[in-house]
Formats: sequence, structure tokens, C-alpha cells
Amino acid sequence: MRHARDIIAALLIVALFAGCVPVQLTGQNAGPTVGGVNYAPQYDFSEFWAATDGRTFRVIVAGNPFPALPFDEVKARLLPVLQANKPRPPLTFTYAQPVEEPHPDYRLVLIFDPANDLGSGAVCNGVTRLKPGTSGRVYVYSVYCRNDLALSETTGWTEATGPDDPRLGPLFAQLFLVLFTDQPMRRDRFVPYARW
Repeated sequence: MRHARDIIAALLIVALFAGCVPVQLTGQNAGPTVGGVNYAPQYDFSEFWAATDGRTFRVIVAGNPFPALPFDEVKARLLPVLQANKPRPPLTFTYAQPVEEPHPDYRLVLIFDPANDLGSGAVCNGVTRLKPGTSGRVYVYSVYCRNDLALSETTGWTEATGPDDPRLGPLFAQLFLVLFTDQPMRRDRFVPYARW
């Protein structure tokens, strides 16, 4: 009887892990990929919600993922894609620079094809550096800033041929879920020799 239970338990574990095997999609079926994420200790979803609930949320865009089109046209056609895939608060994305600088100044910075050495601290201080892009592939570095502090950052990429490509929507939907997570952050620190 014990042997049968062990076999069943082993089969359940194998079945559980079989569902966790990553699948690499290529070609037309490839979906968006979101890279690693960093959160500042100060990141708090409730702060993000309070800052954007029913308000406009400024987006700064650098780099042109579709160089065959004028940058202003790409930005204009990208805004509805961002809005349709926005994070949960009822916010409205805007490119408009406020007349007076808000305090605190919350904003989303999207950098398409960033330089390899560009970090979020520099981005929130107005620095952008780009590298040549790959035709047919959109790579974006996203940083959520409060004043000069990066609260969260992540990257994402997908194949796309233009700002209206249907593959861009899922990219931003996934990106925003990661960048503006509502999951509680672990603030506790490891204490050696502590009792568990």
C-alpha cells in the first residue's frame, strides 16, 4: 500500500512540473517576453494607485521602434495601445508636459532600444542613450519614476512591424502587470541564526 502511495505521489509531482516547462515560441506565434524586474524598497502599489486614480499619468518616450515612420507619428499611434492595455487604476496616459512641475513627479519612461549601460537611476534623471534597433523587433526598457528615484524597472520585447501591430498590446499589458505590481513586497531582512 505504501509503495502505491509513493508511486502516485511521484506521478503527481511529475505532472505538476510537466506543466511548468517553458515553451519557446518562434515566428508568427511568438508572444511578448518580459525580462527581469527591480523594485526600489520605496515601491508601493497603493502610492501608485493614489497618484494615478482618475488622473493623467505622463509618459516619456525615447527612441523610435519603427524608424520607417516619423517619431511623432509613432508616438501618436502608440498612445491608444498604451491606454487600451493600461494598469488597473482608472488613469489616462498623456505625453503632455505639465505647466508646473508636479511634486512628487510620477511618470513612466519608455525607452526603445536603450544602450546596454543605461540604468534606471540615470533614466529618472533625464538621461537617455540608444543603440541601433533590430528590424521587426520591439525592445523597450520601462522605468516608473518618482522625482529622480526609480521605483520599478523592467524590459520587454516582441516581434512587431508597426505601432498598430496586434502583438504590441499584449506586450504592454504584461509589462504593466510587472512594472506596477500589486503583490506585497517582502521588506523583511535575513537575520542569521534567527529561530524560524
